[in-house]
Amino acid sequence: MSRRLPAIAACAVSLLICSPSFAADKMTIWLDWFLNPDHTPLVVAQEQGFFRDAELDVTLTAPADPNDPPKLLAAGEADLALSYQPQLYLQVAAGLPLVRIATLVSTPLNTVMALKDGPIKTLADLKGRKVGYSVGGFEDAVLSTMLGTAGLTLKDVELINVNFSLVPPLLSGQVDAVIGGFRNVEAQQMTLEGKPAQLFFPEENGVPPYDELIVLARSNELADPRLPRFLAALEAATLWTLNHPDEARALLIKGRPELDDELNRRAYAATLPRFAHDPAALDRGRYERFAAYLKAHDLIATVPPLDSYARALR
Repeated sequence: MSRRLPAIAACAVSLLICSPSFAADKMTIWLDWFLNPDHTPLVVAQEQGFFRDAELDVTLTAPADPNDPPKLLAAGEADLALSYQPQLYLQVAAGLPLVRIATLVSTPLNTVMALKDGPIKTLADLKGRKVGYSVGGFEDAVLSTMLGTAGLTLKDVELINVNFSLVPPLLSGQVDAVIGGFRNVEAQQMTLEGKPAQLFFPEENGVPPYDELIVLARSNELADPRLPRFLAALEAATLWTLNHPDEARALLIKGRPELDDELNRRAYAATLPRFAHDPAALDRGRYERFAAYLKAHDLIATVPPLDSYARALR
């Protein structure tokens, strides 16, 4: 779940600071990784003045390690942080006082990828094949579930840890498929390499759908009066992005030449329809179903009460 996206940018983005001319409430947000198309609504909220109109002075900070933001938030070193729904349950189970308050990307991005012109046409074709992975635990559970829809188990494949380099081992034939490639990034990268991907989607193969990228707050600070204003600004910025996609992308790449390339253009187009139209809305059934899924796969010991880790603040 920790995202590296090395092909999108070579270095971490510098801080983005909005400096309104009036006294505004400061707010620090840790991104999940360096700035990329997933974060477009946050950039639009700054560049178009939605945060300013909400009397917020927002700083977006890119971490050196994508695992750090939830820990930094829990330690009081930020007001909000970005993370991922599947990771949230593990973070809460580890004792971090975190609650989801909004969604940026409301569909899974994860896939099982193979070469489109290769021998893997269905999940059943993975029998006896090598499958590369980056992150154990959750990805093991997802792959196990997906294989199960084809009558296979993890014992029917050879798992190979390729660390966070998913595309090169697949292109070189080191593995026959990989799990963990994002449909809006690695799949686009493969197309640019002249080797389109055969994609298998978790939500179409037994895995409950989930929100990919979410906004976290501390559970003891949900009464913070800045939060409703942040959520209103985020919703306005998301709708503006959907209504003005070309202008929104121009704001994303302004002053960031590392994001102005063909891969990022494709990644942006692939991400755009996946932004949550109502970021603050909470699908309680979706979160409860996914908690039950993780419990069934022994990734969490108990299913926590929903209100202890996800809220819809209005």
